[in-house]
Amino acid sequence: MVYLNHAAAGLLPRRTSERLVELVRAQAARGVLGVFEVERRIPEIRARVGRFVGAGPDEIAFLRNTGDGANVIARGLDWTPGDEIVLCDNEFGSNAMPWLALREQGVVPRFVSTQRERLTPDVLRRSMNARTRVVAVSWVSFSDGYRHDLAALAEIAHAGGALLCVDAMQALGAFGLDVKALGIDALYSGASKWLLAVPGVSFLYVDAALIERLAVRWRGWKDVADIWDFLDYDQPFAAGAARFEGGTQNFLGMAALETSLDVIDEAGVERIARHVLAVTDHLVDGLQRIGAEIDSLRGSGISSGIVTFRIPSTDPIELGRRLARANIITTYRSNGIRVSPHGHNSTEDIDTLLSSLSLRGDERTAAGRSR
Repeated sequence: MVYLNHAAAGLLPRRTSERLVELVRAQAARGVLGVFEVERRIPEIRARVGRFVGAGPDEIAFLRNTGDGANVIARGLDWTPGDEIVLCDNEFGSNAMPWLALREQGVVPRFVSTQRERLTPDVLRRSMNARTRVVAVSWVSFSDGYRHDLAALAEIAHAGGALLCVDAMQALGAFGLDVKALGIDALYSGASKWLLAVPGVSFLYVDAALIERLAVRWRGWKDVADIWDFLDYDQPFAAGAARFEGGTQNFLGMAALETSLDVIDEAGVERIARHVLAVTDHLVDGLQRIGAEIDSLRGSGISSGIVTFRIPSTDPIELGRRLARANIITTYRSNGIRVSPHGHNSTEDIDTLLSSLSLRGDERTAAGRSR
């Protein structure tokens, strides 16, 4: 199989899959004793994830998915009717629905039309006003792979008194970042795509200065200072971002995330990023040679691991199905084929894809001549 679909779901590193099997067998054989092996290490795993993004352990919470992280911030802030949020009109639902739900409180979303322009620093400056409280943006757009300049956006958002909240789902793992250096106030990401872990686990980074400003809207037994004092319902919240986790975490998911982070770090996330950009550049060059229409904007600072394209006079859904039958795995929708290679992919993988696309083009040419 040529797997080019990490924007949908990542492959598990062998070490990660072995770790999961080990933990499942431990619980099968030993029950709570098997589970506890991970539970007792939660502080270490929290610190591990924090190091990966440049945060402290008290700034990391483990949740279920990307949308959970956005909801913690959206529901936790103290809103006033008329407050505004800036976001792009091509956000995936995980970073749209939590913010749009605030309309019931009188909060106004201000959309950037991505068909006309992208959320550059100048566009953000024009889009903000005195009522802007939050700028919510995906680091990389799920549909076409546009990568945003987070540092510049943070600077402009903060100058206008707003927070920068980032969905990192379609970038983190193929690219690395430092939330402190970039000035990000909150960042959230599921682990099942470029982080090469499993569905059902995510993490949320909340800057220490923001934690106390956020109300805890979803309560659970593990959001308090002493989780073993079960009947003290009035005790204070847990210190740091752990208060947003609520109940029992996904231990298997956390172990998978920790193990896959080790694999990514050993390979070198900056090395992975350079490789992913080189592989996708190779893809774009090949697509241009066969006359494909490329929907992804490419260039210094905006290219990512996602390339979306169309072949003229070809149904992308049917083309995607043909590729799948040839064991070339992509995402295919009515707007085109989305290709998303990771660090393990090679230019040979891309050439296999291009050869299959060229074959389709040759068949179309022959069919056209016969008509």
